[in-house]
This record gives sequence, C-alpha cells and structure tokens, in this order.
Amino acid sequence: MTSFQLNGRTVQVEGPDDAPLLWVIRDQLGLKGTKFGCGIGQCGACTVHVDGQAIRSCLTPASAVAGSKVTTIEGLGGSHPLQKAWVEAQAPQCGYCQSGQIMQAAALLKSTPHPSDADIEAAMNGNLCRCMAYVRIKKAIKLASAPKPAAKPAAKTARAKA
Repeated sequence: MTSFQLNGRTVQVEGPDDAPLLWVIRDQLGLKGTKFGCGIGQCGACTVHVDGQAIRSCLTPASAVAGSKVTTIEGLGGSHPLQKAWVEAQAPQCGYCQSGQIMQAAALLKSTPHPSDADIEAAMNGNLCRCMAYVRIKKAIKLASAPKPAAKPAAKTARAKA
C-alpha cells in the first residue's frame, strides 16, 4: 500500500509497486484531468507536480511518491492565474494537452515568476501540442507572469455640507 497527499488530502492506494502514477490517479482515484498521451514521457500530457516539481506521471511508479505531495490539474482549483490566462489568451484548441501544459507552466512560474521568452521555451520544450497552439500557450504564460498593477488608493470624497 502506498500513501501520499493528492491535492491536499491523504490517499492510500494498492497495486503493484511499478504501477504508473498516471493510472493510479485516473483509474483508482478517479481524477481524469491528467491525460495519457504517449506513455513514454515524451509528450507531457501526463504532467503533475510531486513536491512542487513537474514530473511525467506515466513514467513515475506510484510507489515512488510515497509520503509526497502530488498535485494534479484539479488541485490548482480552477482559479490559478494560469488557468485564467489560458482562457484570456484562448490557448487551447482541442484541449487534450492543456492540463499537462498548465502544470508544466505552473512549475515554471513557481521557480521563475517572471520568465523570459527563452525561459518559457526551455521549460515548455518537452510538452507537445498536436494543434500547434504554442504561440497562444506562450502568450498565456506571459499574461499570467506579468506584474500586476498595484491597487490604487481609494479617492477621498468631499464631505457633503449639511
């Protein structure tokens, strides 16, 4: 039996020690956001975070994450700045690779909050998109990483005379 935290809750799973984390997440734990793409770690569709690091869940045995914190696309909660930027930039076309793309980009922004174009290209190099939405994906990452303007102080209003 393997025990780890999945999206903030402790889970225990049974199965062979070499069972890929991808299939444990999808089949045993019922989270379908992490996708099967190639099965050999080349496409990135199965990207999840283990202790904050982006990994390929199709290559990672579930037993290797015992005691770790695993985050899937569902664990981002739907309000992550990248998810909002993905919509704003209209990044997805078919959408199949997008959860892996977002998880890889989230790991990038955690380590490099304001990445250069070269940083983005290097980090996202291993995540493939058959629809060729790379320009929109890069735009979404730039949107999510842009410095946010400081909130303006509330304007003082004149008191009304009685």
